[in-house]
Amino acid sequence: MNRVVLSTDCPEIAQTGRDWGLEVPFLRPPELAQDSTPTVPVLQDVVRRLEAEGDRYDGIFLLQPTTPLREASDIDAAVELLERTGADSVISFIDVGERHPARMKSIDAEGRAVDPPFAESFEGQPRQQLPKLYLREGSIYLTRRDVLMEQGSLKGADCRAYVIPAGRACNIDDAFDLFLAGQMLRYRNADTNPDSGIGSLLTHRA
Repeated sequence: MNRVVLSTDCPEIAQTGRDWGLEVPFLRPPELAQDSTPTVPVLQDVVRRLEAEGDRYDGIFLLQPTTPLREASDIDAAVELLERTGADSVISFIDVGERHPARMKSIDAEGRAVDPPFAESFEGQPRQQLPKLYLREGSIYLTRRDVLMEQGSLKGADCRAYVIPAGRACNIDDAFDLFLAGQMLRYRNADTNPDSGIGSLLTHRA
């Protein structure tokens, strides 16, 4: 059985979800709707409530609203990867690119930049020579039901990486991220709509 369920404590958001075709069979309890609330207990609460109605699920797919640029093909590909590999989970990642940890520094109390133990081998080492590293991106969290409910984990012991292209990676944490997501969506629409010119995109004022 497949269901797309919205978890929220806000009646207004719940109604908006219903207007867009989502199921909102209950409101999230206040103790699971705090700024510091982790994701896993929220998902476990949803699964327990749905299974109390007699449902049973093989996997739980978390679709965070703060990563709105994922595509349906990403969802299908993640499901296929989980089924093909028998893994515990599939999580999306992005290549860290020029923000490689080997280039990072700590700053001491007097303001000096200090090399961490994992610093690049020599100053100005080309990025292409650094080991490939990936950052958890947020678009895809697909986890087997028992891993979530019995281990309390979204990852499990066997996590397979689904690499998201940079053009679809945008995790909204602040106002600038929201602005950036809007620009990326406009660019995508301009790229796929022959009647939309890139000139209008560049001159658009948010």
